[in-house]
Amino acid sequence: MPRTSWTRRTLAALAAGVLLPLGAAGCATGHAHGGTVSPSPVGKVLDDTDGTGRHLREVDKKGAPEVGVEVTPDSGGGWDVRLTFRHFHCSAPGAGSTVVTGRGLVHLFVDGRRIARLRSAAYHLPDGLVPHGTHHVTARLYADDGTVWAVHGKPVQSTADITVSGAETAPAQPTSGTATPFAGK
Repeated sequence: MPRTSWTRRTLAALAAGVLLPLGAAGCATGHAHGGTVSPSPVGKVLDDTDGTGRHLREVDKKGAPEVGVEVTPDSGGGWDVRLTFRHFHCSAPGAGSTVVTGRGLVHLFVDGRRIARLRSAAYHLPDGLVPHGTHHVTARLYADDGTVWAVHGKPVQSTADITVSGAETAPAQPTSGTATPFAGK
């Protein structure tokens, strides 16, 4: 028995000697020391924010993420929103907050009010969110840390306008927004 006790103490000491320095190294991220954010290797985080208060993450136009939005009436009611991406992939649910070039999620806005956070290229917009009149449907790209992908100081987004009239939805043809990385309203 004494030998087992000695072996356990030795292993515990070795484990502590190996793991404690690793834990100390993990605390050097900036978040543990005064809450400052360490610089990211992906783009540059600007002081400017979007309409929701999220900081912009500036990247070069060449290879920047892009989004396009198309909204069509659904015969069963509501609207189908289809997104197209270039240089961008939606992160899987539960993805960490590490920023990776061209990866993240999409916030969908109707008339400037966020209605959904998307990790896919399709969404069904219920009738109740778009009453009678003309509405702006905007898709904006966000990095996994909550910053907004931006080019030339403007969020990467695309907006499509839809018009709801009476009992039926219009237009009969798809409405598409611009797919340039710095487009938007």
